[in-house]
This record gives sequence, C-alpha cells and structure tokens, in this order.
Amino acid sequence: MKKQAASAPTETELLLESVVKGIEEKKGSNIQIFDLRATGHAVCDYFVICNADSGTQVDAIAYSVEDEVKKATGVSPWRSEGFENREWILVDYVDVVVHVFQTKIREFYRLESLWADAEVTTVNPGA
Repeated sequence: MKKQAASAPTETELLLESVVKGIEEKKGSNIQIFDLRATGHAVCDYFVICNADSGTQVDAIAYSVEDEVKKATGVSPWRSEGFENREWILVDYVDVVVHVFQTKIREFYRLESLWADAEVTTVNPGA
C-alpha cells in the first residue's frame, strides 16, 4: 500500500504560519490564534493576537508580519492601522486579522473576552 503524501497547506494556513513567524522574529509574546469560523458572527476567520513591550516593538512586529506574509504568499494587507500611536496595530488580511498590542493595552481591552466561544491555539505557551 502506497503512503499518501501530506497535503500542502492552504493559503490561510500559510498566511497564519507567516504571521506567527513575523511575530516570533521580533520576540512578540503571548501569541494566540482565535479560530472564529464556528462562532457564526465573526468578521473574519481568524484573529491572531500578541503582546509587545513597547511602541517600538509593536511597530517592529507589525512590519515583520507584513514582510513575512509578503515573502511567503505575495499578499499585502488589505488595511493596516494604529501605526501613529503604536499601542495597538491592526493588520487586516481579510480572512486573518492580526492585533499587535502593548501589554498594558491588551490587558485593558481584553479583546479575547469577546470571542470566548472561539477555539484558541496558544503558540509557544512555555516559551
């Protein structure tokens, strides 16, 4: 019996992998991926949320995400915002929306609590 090769990642999976790589490249922390597809009322398929220790790091992570996604998929964000204040930058790829927060801002807004019914994957929980 011939063994089947693993299937190639979907475009969305490749996008998610590239987003996480971009975050990790700049030492983003507390990375969580929220699968919103089953919630029935989401504006996208996935949210990726992470922390940064400063405005400079928030900026660096967001640019790193854009660079990694562009290299891996050729896709540019549909929209990005928050670069002016560097407390919370949103990078929107339509199906995947990335939120890069300064830690204190993430704790204040608690965006995760809005999606309590989503399946959550924590990346590198022990790192």
